[in-house]
Amino acid sequence: MHAVILAGGKGVRLRPYTTALPKPLVPIGDQHAILEIVMRQLAASGFKTVTLAIGHLGHIIRAYVGNGSQWGLRVGYAVEDSPLGTMGPLLTMQDRLPEHFLVMNGDILTDLDFAAVLRHHEASGSPLTIATYARQVRIDFGVLTTEAGSVTGFQEKPSIDYRVSMGVYGVSRAALAKYTPGLPLGFDELVLDLLAADTPPSSYDFDGYWLDIGRPDDYDRANAEFSSIRPVLMPFESADTPAATPTVVPAVVPAVAELPIPAARTASDDSAQPDTPAAAGAESDGRAA
Repeated sequence: MHAVILAGGKGVRLRPYTTALPKPLVPIGDQHAILEIVMRQLAASGFKTVTLAIGHLGHIIRAYVGNGSQWGLRVGYAVEDSPLGTMGPLLTMQDRLPEHFLVMNGDILTDLDFAAVLRHHEASGSPLTIATYARQVRIDFGVLTTEAGSVTGFQEKPSIDYRVSMGVYGVSRAALAKYTPGLPLGFDELVLDLLAADTPPSSYDFDGYWLDIGRPDDYDRANAEFSSIRPVLMPFESADTPAATPTVVPAVVPAVAELPIPAARTASDDSAQPDTPAAAGAESDGRAA
């Protein structure tokens, strides 16, 4: 199983934390970065290869992750030179991706079973599967329905239930086949096109733990909850296993040769396997702000 992690955004909403660190590397708790937790979860779920799509401060991510061997993964890299939207960079890499693969953002904390999402996607026959999460908004006013100058309905402070994208997707290459490599393709455009073509995405509904680390308040909440939620996020950890030493990012990052391609470029870590698949991405994905 292969996963593409979108880790190239600037993390503007999370400033000032992301001024010096890429968002996937902001620390959670005393020992882990978000990206480390995600990588360990993927390995525990049975994924073998991962592509990290990097851009902003990508050299720091590359130095932190290396070839992924510390988690039993083979990691390759893809570098986006110009913004192509969430799905657009994948178009330049289709020949390097398996028929079905996982795409996810590198800034979420969840106990979602990533392998189950990919299995569901393959079984569904849909070109795209979206992991979804229930949200509720309470309206603090009485809501009126009006028609032709008359009030025809009234609800006192109603709640609205809806589902949002978690930033985790099962994707088939067929979903990308009609688009032109090198041109932007957003998550919203892809979903609307699939609906218009009567090939709707599949929904993988999830009700466990999910937190999108998008704003300072979210980040503070993640750190406040981490000690209690850690056994849920990382059940594969043994209580008897000593805590891992945090990875130290070197001050000087060695240069890595990169292969130019239209609107993006890819590079595998020097010690990674040469057949590691590669893909790229950005952080716009239709999730609620």
